[in-house]
Amino acid sequence: LADPPWDMQQVGIRGASEHYPLMDLEAIRNLPVSRLALPACHLWLWVTNASLFAGRSVMEAWGFTYRSTLTWIKPRFGLGWYLRNQTEHLLLGTRGKAPMRFRSQGSWFYAPTQEHSHKPEEQYSIIERCSPGPYLELFARRPRPGWSAWGNEVDSDVWL
Repeated sequence: LADPPWDMQQVGIRGASEHYPLMDLEAIRNLPVSRLALPACHLWLWVTNASLFAGRSVMEAWGFTYRSTLTWIKPRFGLGWYLRNQTEHLLLGTRGKAPMRFRSQGSWFYAPTQEHSHKPEEQYSIIERCSPGPYLELFARRPRPGWSAWGNEVDSDVWL
């Protein structure tokens, strides 16, 4: 699971840059994630509508093949110049022949929002139901039992 701090030029009081340091696309693409990934595993990569296409390039750079999209539907309006965003997406990618443990997961889920960029807790049960472990969260904000973590807001137990 990865939730990169995308620098998508969203500025202002509600933009991500007001909450945490951002990384440009090349810096994210160049992270040595493939060193941590098992030969057969899944990648669940958070993207916004603005970073949707960049997410595919990150997935490929990290050695994964895009397979599907899981959409989080939010109960309120977010940012947006043309359409007001009410969704974020988890791109599912595979490396090797990683099996799906549960094949009846729908392509969307509805969950409440919390503070800026806090992803819904429901993500973990979906991932644990669909993907075999072990589990690693990149750019983690808090530890989770049974998961390894890497990030600048949590004590990391893996190193890139």
